[in-house]
Amino acid sequence: MTITIVGLGPGSADDITRRVWTAIERAQTVVLRTGQHPCAPSLPISGQRITCDDLYETHAIFDEVHTAIVQRVIDLAHAGDVVYAVPGDPMIGEPTTLPLIDAARAAGLAVEILPGVSFIEPALALIEAEGVDGVQLLDAATVGAMHHPPINPDAPALIGSVGSRQIASDLKLTLMNQYPDEFEVVLVHGAGSPDARIERMPLYGIDRSPHIGQRTALFVPPLGDMASFERFQDIVAHLRAPEGCPWDKAQTHESLRRYLVEETHEVLDTIDRGDWTALAEELGDVLLQVVLHAQIAIDDGEFSMSDILRAVNHKMIRRHPHVFGDAVASDADQVVTNWEAIKQREKASNGEAASTSILNGIPISLAPLAQSYQLQHKAGKVGFDWPDIGPVANKLREELDELLSAESPDDRLKELGDILFVAVNLGRHMGVDDPETALRLTNLKFRTRFQVIEDAVLASGRPWAEFTLDELDAYWNAAKSRG
Repeated sequence: MTITIVGLGPGSADDITRRVWTAIERAQTVVLRTGQHPCAPSLPISGQRITCDDLYETHAIFDEVHTAIVQRVIDLAHAGDVVYAVPGDPMIGEPTTLPLIDAARAAGLAVEILPGVSFIEPALALIEAEGVDGVQLLDAATVGAMHHPPINPDAPALIGSVGSRQIASDLKLTLMNQYPDEFEVVLVHGAGSPDARIERMPLYGIDRSPHIGQRTALFVPPLGDMASFERFQDIVAHLRAPEGCPWDKAQTHESLRRYLVEETHEVLDTIDRGDWTALAEELGDVLLQVVLHAQIAIDDGEFSMSDILRAVNHKMIRRHPHVFGDAVASDADQVVTNWEAIKQREKASNGEAASTSILNGIPISLAPLAQSYQLQHKAGKVGFDWPDIGPVANKLREELDELLSAESPDDRLKELGDILFVAVNLGRHMGVDDPETALRLTNLKFRTRFQVIEDAVLASGRPWAEFTLDELDAYWNAAKSRG
């Protein structure tokens, strides 16, 4: 027995291929996924005609409807050959084709597929878009269920089966994570039918269209201006290519170390200043370091960007079972606890259980203040900590006395380190969990206030040497009063 799955095209009977028409004409049994297709009344059905519209009435969930349709076709095919006719093309946006193929093979039934004209060709014709110019084909419900669109914004996208205003609403929210609210898109209604129409509108308005229906699609033009991660990877690969840049070609993982640190600190500086425009640029510089390392690894046969992304994607899902699984995390502290437990299980499964120090995982290269905090934080989690702030404050006073009484440069260096370490601990007990930012903000505050002194000295026309400390301190106090 054979199930022949045929495509009826987007609407008009004139778009049905000769092979599909002949298969329907000769069939003993024709099953229509829906009798509501515009060309259904014109089909040359001489045998048994069965529609599945009743299944849409008896099942509330589309997945259940599709399962029931597949089962109906399989049951009929056990009695003889069946032609199963679907809108458009069987392999473009048709939710029953692949499940039916799997079910037929499991039942020992043969399957043949006769293509039809999909919504793609008439939709692209309506909006006059080139079909091989990187057009990405997606399903509206699938994209709408995501939080970020799986779309290269440098290329156009055609999103089918918009179907309803609710789907359109979900879809636009996902797309707005990548595209501006006002970005012009095109709704395509009834492509391939006599009543086809298009609507050009800003992205934020697509769920307000009164024309949305089962044959609505959305065309998203390229965002343009080199906005994609793929374009960035190509630029970096070009820089590393034989005809590329001598400096970029000469770089190694080791030679780039200092640039990653420098660019990271520049990011922190823009955050401290609240300069979000500069932050976008500086984050790009950090991303450049990541992509450069990835391209070096590709050139040296070590790993690829897909390896990086695959690893971090799996890690994020694995370490957030309270989001992607059944675990419960009532607050941020519980999330951290779960994260650490999962990390330990991962290390054990990778054969790293032999190393048991609770201080493992704190990089030696971490900035000293941040490293101090992490060392104290981890030690404190197993009880190696003062019970309250009093002893910590006393320890700070003790270390200050030791610094003041130190006689040699080496001793002073060590005692100053002890003071800084205890100061970090004091801040930790008072809820300051980022000593690096604390000191960075103080440095920024000093820069700002000292600039006031410099401006005053410059405006006076007098050289620095003529100013007394009291005069300079007065300028400092004036700067302090400004905040």
